[in-house]
Amino acid sequence: MEKSLDLINARIRDGTARVVTADEMPGIVDELGEEGALEEVDVVTTGTFGAMCSSGAFFNFGHADPPIRMERVWLNDVEAYGGIAAVDAYLGATQEADSQDRVYGGAHVLEEFVAGGTVELRATSHGTDCYPRRSITTELLLEDMNQAVMVNPRNSYQCYNAATNTTDRTLYTYMGSLLPRCGNVSYSGAGTLSPLANDPGFRVIGSGVPIFLAGAEGMVVGEGTQHSAGSGFGTLMVTGDMKQMRQEFLRAAVMNGYGVTLYIGVGVPIPVLDTGIVRSTAVRDEDILTEVIDYGTPRRDRPSLATVSYADLKSGTIELGGETVRTSSLSSYRRARAVAQELKGWVEAGKMELALPTRRIDPTKRVKPMRETAVSPRVRDIMNRQVISITEDEEVRVAAKRLLKDETNHLPVLDGNGILVGIITTYDVSKAVVTDGRLRQVKDIMTRKVIKTTPDEPVDIAAQKLERNNISALPVVDTTNRVVGILSAIDLGKLFGGRRRR
Repeated sequence: MEKSLDLINARIRDGTARVVTADEMPGIVDELGEEGALEEVDVVTTGTFGAMCSSGAFFNFGHADPPIRMERVWLNDVEAYGGIAAVDAYLGATQEADSQDRVYGGAHVLEEFVAGGTVELRATSHGTDCYPRRSITTELLLEDMNQAVMVNPRNSYQCYNAATNTTDRTLYTYMGSLLPRCGNVSYSGAGTLSPLANDPGFRVIGSGVPIFLAGAEGMVVGEGTQHSAGSGFGTLMVTGDMKQMRQEFLRAAVMNGYGVTLYIGVGVPIPVLDTGIVRSTAVRDEDILTEVIDYGTPRRDRPSLATVSYADLKSGTIELGGETVRTSSLSSYRRARAVAQELKGWVEAGKMELALPTRRIDPTKRVKPMRETAVSPRVRDIMNRQVISITEDEEVRVAAKRLLKDETNHLPVLDGNGILVGIITTYDVSKAVVTDGRLRQVKDIMTRKVIKTTPDEPVDIAAQKLERNNISALPVVDTTNRVVGILSAIDLGKLFGGRRRR
């Protein structure tokens, strides 16, 4: 059995369509089977509500008198892109205000508009014969705009990795604050309610499909930026009229240590045309898998520590390395369900009919990394391979002589197997001198918590370690924690005199 979209839309128009939310569909399939569910259900509504940084809006302000061609534009001191036309601008959600006294950005301006608040527009220009004015400052409401069109390059991820942190310090990321030594796991997404989790093959979600966007009727433009459905990370580019949006589904937020982001509610109605769609919309949290990624590795390809389901994540704890670790969601399931419920009401009331994509989204596409033409130097390129070291059982006076003889300020400390266990500096030795001989061995004065690097770590990351920890050298270790070099601030100074190019 199959159903046509025309039949479903006819039922929507006459008020007989059976509409359910995505979290209701698995139970219906359990009860009626796939064929029974196909006969019973016409539309499944989905929803998600979470941080979607890649969002923003186009504005047309109308012409002033005398007219101005706006070259630089600010809205509440947040700069918008003015290189479009005389009185058009695009404001990105994560753009931060020029003022330094608070964390405030484009997301706050967008929320201010939707909430009915007044926003200051400030613009400058060099002036032309046809646009003689050189500056303008005025206050605007959303209703004063000719157009206020939200166009979000990347929303509604198909799935997203969970995040944890294996380092010894708290990390502040777009996935929230990650506690040291895998102290927590954060994740995002609504699981079974998520739009793309219910159509992983992009059969019915694509260009031209109507959607719920922050309380307004919107539309899918096409694939979102960074779309990588072939690896389970599809995205959507979406658009909608800001004048119809509501504050409860559009909220500015600040991630501590990261910056500004925008929380948005997105929902997609899915027409139930055949048993294939029944099967995909019956997805459960247990079926949706993601990786727990170590954000403590400052590289593009971070290591995965575990594979978990959304059911695992939503339970509040997962097992990681033999330990029970707390989980928490950055998105709101309650608000995602509100999106799906309101969208259900729209369809039932005949406010929104459905459409199939005018252009399909590629379900196999995979994202590519950036092509880098400049060589990114690694630690191995500049480290000093002639390492002067000492063992932990030697006397402090031996360390002092070695530091003086070899004109170095740092000695990596090794155990009997040649493994790095600490580091001492000339400052450590000088402190030991004033203890009247009580601290006699290297292991008595060494720093055991060693900040180190590896040969293949980017130099920029190593430099950040030196700066963050207020130290002047890093032991370089291999995969077995054996010292293969040392990187000092002097080595970095030589490098930053000029970057090499391929």
